[in-house]
Amino acid sequence: MFHSARTTIPALAIAAVLTATSADAQDVLNVKAIGTALARDIADKTVTACSDKGYSVSAVVVDRGGNDIAVLRHQFAAVQTITIAGGKARGALMAGTPTRELRESRPELAKNLNLLSDIKMMDGGLPITAAGMRIGAVGVSGAPGGDIDEACAQEALDAVFDRIEFAQ
Repeated sequence: MFHSARTTIPALAIAAVLTATSADAQDVLNVKAIGTALARDIADKTVTACSDKGYSVSAVVVDRGGNDIAVLRHQFAAVQTITIAGGKARGALMAGTPTRELRESRPELAKNLNLLSDIKMMDGGLPITAAGMRIGAVGVSGAPGGDIDEACAQEALDAVFDRIEFAQ
């Protein structure tokens, strides 16, 4: 009897501690996040796609929190294109749609969002989604039209489609 009490009391104490400190399922979340290598490749492929068409642009890839994770400026792109591209990326991230689509479908909302210092609701921002979860966005600036900026970003996303679509 003494032996079983000696082992039972510590076991009960351990169980009490584990029960008191166990986390709820909502306390720690599993989320997908864009990796640095993928972000860098998207930025590089975007700038290359526009460069191949004769345009000097900047591309900014942001993570799911809107933080810059990859920034690339063509050597002849104006430095201001970095700020604009980042704003387009954050706009696409927030909207969950290409910035062009939100601007066209909700012009009054886009106009108000442009009042925010870090969002640019201009054509050229695309969200990046993996397995149904928004993991970031890419923004492009510097071509002679947002439609060209967007096309370059889409070309880059198409080039890395398998890496995004089949992310586990």
